[in-house]
Amino acid sequence: MSEAISLNHILSNRRLSGDTVHFTVTPDWQQGRTMFGGFISALAVVAMRDSLGLDIPLRALQTNFVGPIAAGQVRFVTRLLRQGKNVSQVHCEVWSGDDLAGLVVGVFGAARQTQLPLRTPERKPLPKTVEECVELPFIPNITPAFIQHVQMRWASGSMPYTGQNFWHSGIHIRARDTGVSPEVLIVMLSDGPPTPCLNQFKTPVMGSSVSWSLELPPIPQEPLDEGWFQIDMETHAAADGYVSQSATLWTPSGQLASLGTQVVAVYG
Repeated sequence: MSEAISLNHILSNRRLSGDTVHFTVTPDWQQGRTMFGGFISALAVVAMRDSLGLDIPLRALQTNFVGPIAAGQVRFVTRLLRQGKNVSQVHCEVWSGDDLAGLVVGVFGAARQTQLPLRTPERKPLPKTVEECVELPFIPNITPAFIQHVQMRWASGSMPYTGQNFWHSGIHIRARDTGVSPEVLIVMLSDGPPTPCLNQFKTPVMGSSVSWSLELPPIPQEPLDEGWFQIDMETHAAADGYVSQSATLWTPSGQLASLGTQVVAVYG
């Protein structure tokens, strides 16, 4: 197994050329035969900001995972779809070699004056503390390589391949890499855990994200790279080898960080 390369190192060595940002991605960020989806989507957001100079908040992100992404050079080619008074929409193609591997659309929106009262969902604390939970270990060639960068501890539901009958999971999660920007960190962690339905199996099967939609409230104004986040995941439907699920990510202090929905293909 190659040495783990931090996210900050990958970001600091990116190269901007016109509408394209080049990243060198390493095997320790892989998930099966491709790269960890949250990692790729986070890089796409960085590429959008780099190439277009956007300085307004990210409000939504839609990612279609088209094909596998190999370690090495990955190109993120961006295009401004529309820039309005408050909202800008950006398209990003992810290329692995000569193959189109992903399509990402980012929605950036400036704050607007409104008479709507503030409304946020209420977080339900997990039934077990971080210290009471067992961490998913990194085991070469068994657990995904990106686990070297993301820690996860199950407080409700069950880890994959335990043969349990859970359709949900509640997980303490955080990045091992420190100094990551709050936006990049939230996007990456929002796609960190595996689909809850994998605990239904007693032997390993592969699950692969097909499409992912993420919505983000204003980034919380607090340090985020040291504490444990909470992520609540729920399977809403499963049929024909596909799963529809949702996830809610909370900051270490309990503020809403993101709301996501996802379609996952399960090969088992």
